[in-house]
Amino acid sequence: MPVAETELLFDNAYQLLVAVILSAQCTDKRVNQITPPFFAKFPTAGDLAMASQDDVFELVKSCSYPNNKSKNLIGMAKGLHNDFNDIVPDSVDLLQKLPGVGRKTANVIASVVYNKPAMAVDTHVFRVAERIGLTKKAKNPLDSEQQLVKYLPDEIIPKAHHWLILHGRFVCKARTPQCSLCSITFLCDWYIKNSNKSSTK
Repeated sequence: MPVAETELLFDNAYQLLVAVILSAQCTDKRVNQITPPFFAKFPTAGDLAMASQDDVFELVKSCSYPNNKSKNLIGMAKGLHNDFNDIVPDSVDLLQKLPGVGRKTANVIASVVYNKPAMAVDTHVFRVAERIGLTKKAKNPLDSEQQLVKYLPDEIIPKAHHWLILHGRFVCKARTPQCSLCSITFLCDWYIKNSNKSSTK
């Protein structure tokens, strides 16, 4: 996958931060439908910080968990406006000080916007890395992240995050992995294990 990048549409760090918060348990396609009118009404963190939860809810109600996301978006914007002068920080630790911003979201911003060697682990990354064999018995997303960054060169970590997401979304699907379309079956633990089972039947 030579073009490995986020499918979320954005023009700046603030917009990506909003989009990533909205994307939790929601498709990128849906988020990309929500964000244009959202950014037309709230073009900056300062504008969003002054919004009412009802106003935000009306714009994001078609995504999952709109009540929580409305609250988190306003909290994030207030933190960004009051503590960082509307400038999205490039540090994973500082990003996590913003309300509604967890480690996965912080890693996405650090890697996508600032090209930092930060590995965001979502459900696709967690599942695909374990299935292929890039991680071994990872207990949780943080464990998976730590295993991945330990062995991947810093310069490819930002792209590797997208490789794994896109591979999980389009090829290595959760219920029906498309192994016939996959070019890395020769090194995939899951494929090799299941091929061996089939050959011994």
